[in-house]
Order: sequence, then structure tokens, then C-alpha cells
Amino acid sequence: MVWQKNLHCVKSRIRESVRENIPGEFKGKIILDEPLWKHTSFKIGGPAKYFITPVDEEELRFALKYAVLNNMPFCVIGAGSNLLVSDKGIDGVVVKLSSAFFKKISLKSVSLEVGAGCLLGNLINEAKNNGLSFLEFLTGIPGTVGGALVMNAGIPGKSISDLVEDVTVMDYNGICRVIKREDLSFSYRRSNLSDCIVLRANYKCGKSRQDEIKMRIKGYLDARKSSQELNLPSAGCVFKNPAIGPAGKLIDLCGLKGKMIGAARVSEKHANFIVNTGQAKAEDVFALMELIIENVEHKFNITLEPEIKIWK
Repeated sequence: MVWQKNLHCVKSRIRESVRENIPGEFKGKIILDEPLWKHTSFKIGGPAKYFITPVDEEELRFALKYAVLNNMPFCVIGAGSNLLVSDKGIDGVVVKLSSAFFKKISLKSVSLEVGAGCLLGNLINEAKNNGLSFLEFLTGIPGTVGGALVMNAGIPGKSISDLVEDVTVMDYNGICRVIKREDLSFSYRRSNLSDCIVLRANYKCGKSRQDEIKMRIKGYLDARKSSQELNLPSAGCVFKNPAIGPAGKLIDLCGLKGKMIGAARVSEKHANFIVNTGQAKAEDVFALMELIIENVEHKFNITLEPEIKIWK
């Protein structure tokens, strides 16, 4: 079959380019021109030239070296929940850490070691099942552990960085190291992890009764359902909150709720959400973001900064 030929050719090219003899067959998937809209919560995005899902660290290193040696962009995608990909896609290598190796959760007393590809929802459930608390505030955030760490995901007053003890990363030379808590740097929706690949992290938890944990999870989930438009594809909050208050309130005061460009619309429930009402293109979202920035700047003399990651 054609796709099998293409797959074999790509694997051969990767091995030839890296010029290393890695024992055994490459077990991960390598897909040519994979549409990235399939891997983002926005359901928007053009193709990745090479879309690779390595099964372990060695195969990840293999894909990384291929990109570096060929001067190609190298991107790591998690759940794609805070990401807007251009309609042209990525002319390079996109890696998704979705194998069991990168999703593993290990219990260590009142700590959890969690792979970067693990969904936050699965982490919360595993903690709950073991009577471990403190992670409930992450309920409803549709991301992976790796992505959440890089952007320091959270809610007002609480962030994932509050719980992390150490993070294992791979740098762009393929070298792995452990970054201790004292060497980690976090701020509002930022970290010093953006220049490396997060592999796994250790989280310090606390003990609590399962029924109490369930109650807190339900409370956070109900709050999200009541305040956010979750029935349509989106990338969550589009802009960071400026010092004077929530970005959503500023956008609302500009009268932009419900504003549409193409099939992209400012949510009527949460003005800091842009939703995909059907076949929205990245260009629709970019144009709507520019309109929002211009209006808020004109009315409040504040320039909103994107919270979502943009791949162009």
C-alpha cells in the first residue's frame, strides 16, 4: 500500500539522516502530512510534514536529532488544548508524547511521578483513587502534564507549579537531566521549561478522604460548566489577564461578545474564549484576536498578550 511505502521511506530517511545505528525497529508512528486540526482542541491547523509518536526517550531523541540535522522546526504537542496552528501547518517535525511510556503514573508515598503525556484529568483521577489531594483545582483543564507545566496552568490563586518537586527534561541536544524545585522558575503562565522537552515530573500531594476529593472535583467542574462555553471547540482563554483585571471583562466591555469573523466567534458566555462554530480557519481566529487587541487598546490603553501558543 502507498502509505506503507511512505512510512518505510520516512523511517529510512530518518535513520540515514541521523547516521546512527539504533538497534531494533522504530516502533513509534511516523505519519506524513498529518492534519494538526485532528490534534488540537480548536479543531484548527494545517498539516505537519512529519508527525511522530515515539514509544520512549530513545525514539524521541532519534526524532529530535533528525530535525536538528536537517534544520527543520521541531515542535512537541500535548493535548493541543492551548494551541492555535496556522492553516499552512508546520514544515517540520511534530512529536506527540502519547505512548504508554510518556503517560505513566507512579505512586511514591504522598507524591506522584507523572509522565508529560498524561492528561491532567487522568492525573486527578489517579490521585483521587489513592486518597491524594491538592490537585483538584486542575479539574476541567484539558491539557497534559507537560503542557500544563510549561505554561504554569492554574486558576486564580493556584498554579500547577505550587505542587511540583522536580522535572525531568530533555534538552535539544538529546541530553536528559532533572531540574530540582529550587532551579525551576515560574510566573503567571510562564516557566523556564519552554526551551526543553518535559518528560515527567514529581508532585507533592496531601492525604484526604475520597468523598471529600470527589466533592471538590465536582465543585471545580460545575464552576467551569457555568462560566465557559464547553460545547464548541476552543483553546481556552485566548489572552492573559492584565494587571487591572480579567481580560474577558475588558473584552466584554468593548461589546465584542458574539462577534464573528468567518466561523470563529467570541464566546457569548466567556468573552476571553474564541470558539470554532464550524469550519473556522486559523486566519479567522487571528483576525478576531487582532480586532480584540485593537478595541481593548483603544478603550483601556492596554495591550492584551496572547495566552494561547501560536504555531505559524
